[in-house]
Amino acid sequence: MTVNGEVYDVEVEEIGGGPVFLPPQMPTPALVATVPPKMMPGSSGKPALLQDDAGTVNSPMPGVINQVNVKIGDQVNAGDVLFILEAMKMENPIKADIAGVVKEVRVNKGQAVNSGDPLAVIA
Repeated sequence: MTVNGEVYDVEVEEIGGGPVFLPPQMPTPALVATVPPKMMPGSSGKPALLQDDAGTVNSPMPGVINQVNVKIGDQVNAGDVLFILEAMKMENPIKADIAGVVKEVRVNKGQAVNSGDPLAVIA
């Protein structure tokens, strides 16, 4: 399986019979909604951003901030790693989507965050 350009070996074990059909009145299971936004089909692989503020970098998933690589006033380029987020025992780099100056850093090392929490503001 390839995710964001990285190749992972996975094993799949068959545990059931045929396909499962849901009645039309039932919503589709929320499997896609639980996938981190940067891994959703059709996404650009960029960190999730608030639609109203293109410079706000949000957490793509719940986890703990293991590393803060920026401070207020730092100049960053698109693609620079701003934070390292540990989620499910994996370290995930959170990158800048745009170039600019860091106006706010809203998290500290060791802080737990939820999906969608703002981490930094770049302008």
